[in-house]
Amino acid sequence: MALVNEEIVELVGYRLHSVKTNKFKTITMALQFCAPLEERTVTKRALLARLLKSSTKKSPTFQQLQHRLDDLFGTSLSTQVQKKGHYHIFSAQINTINGKFLRDSSSLLKKSLYLLAETVLEPNVTGQGMFDEAIFQREKRALKQRLLAVYDDKMRYANERLIDEMCAEEPFALHTNGTIEALEALTSADVYDYYLEMLKTNCIDLYVVGDVERDVIQRELEGLLHFEQNTCRLIKKTQSVDKTILEPKYVQESQDIEQGKLNIGYRTHVVVGDPLYPAAQVFNGLFGGFSHSKLFMNVREKASLAYYAVSQNEIFKGLMLVMSGIESANYVQALDIIHKQFKAIQAGEFTDQEINQTKALLSNATLEAIDSPLSLIDLFYRQVLSNDVLVLDHWLDDLEHVSGEDIIKVAQQTQLDTVYFLHGKE
Repeated sequence: MALVNEEIVELVGYRLHSVKTNKFKTITMALQFCAPLEERTVTKRALLARLLKSSTKKSPTFQQLQHRLDDLFGTSLSTQVQKKGHYHIFSAQINTINGKFLRDSSSLLKKSLYLLAETVLEPNVTGQGMFDEAIFQREKRALKQRLLAVYDDKMRYANERLIDEMCAEEPFALHTNGTIEALEALTSADVYDYYLEMLKTNCIDLYVVGDVERDVIQRELEGLLHFEQNTCRLIKKTQSVDKTILEPKYVQESQDIEQGKLNIGYRTHVVVGDPLYPAAQVFNGLFGGFSHSKLFMNVREKASLAYYAVSQNEIFKGLMLVMSGIESANYVQALDIIHKQFKAIQAGEFTDQEINQTKALLSNATLEAIDSPLSLIDLFYRQVLSNDVLVLDHWLDDLEHVSGEDIIKVAQQTQLDTVYFLHGKE
């Protein structure tokens, strides 16, 4: 089965990844900056992402920048930060209509690339080496509100608290958007100084997805996007700390809530690129990843102990996280039945039909990702972070060849690390 592939070429300080496909009428561009996840930088990067998308030197207000995007037939510009294992990814993205579908728009690709380059290379700064102070304070307030909002989203809050406890003193415990304490202390000059550091030290990759030739993109980029002083300091293999677990940690916290949150963290010791990675994905799918999984069928449906019960893999860190919403009084019973489902898979108590259903759903998820430009970029970017060559055809084939013995092997090496329970007050 012929799926989508990419061409990679080294340019000045970054790599261009061209993914030619006629599946979309748009061209999507994502400029990825990757650095180690560090307490010193994580909050600065989160705030910088907000600053760069709000204005540029040539469009010093949000309204002016939006007018320019509207003039490019509704082109969209966005930025985000993500945590992947021990890496922190800052991404600037532009999505525009392919000029082939419009009249008199042959320069649309060039203008969109120009705006992307302008976003990261020509920020709205003053002569004193600072971001515009009014915009800086506005985005600082907005990021603070986003950080505060986590407390009100109890599902997300419980998941972050599980990671806090499970990965204490590991980089992965750092929150994607930083902390309020670090944010309050930041000045405009601090963030601008770090911006200059980011351009020089981050590993930079530009992805372009759409029906356009690589040499056309490369020609448009000449003299437009370059990072001459870049000395990428990213190590080439995902950092996965295999923590020694002497005994599981149990943590409880009470708040004025009605629905308890029981979150459980396991260490699979399997990351992207590991020979057992496909089996780890099937294991997670059988355990709690899909609606036919043991957690869904036994904890939620049969025992009616949970409003929801799901599991997911942190594929760059070798973790499997269980999230469930329960009545606080059902804590002991719910925890016991979750443990029993885990032990059942370790003992091989699953059918060929369940395995095949899980494989089919995982394959469909991959094929669905190919139908989204950003999901496609995320798939290809995995090989940059894991130093593992991704060939989508091979991935589907590897998935198909996962055996019951492979699943049991992953399950038996998976260890319970932390149980976190957020419950209501009596």
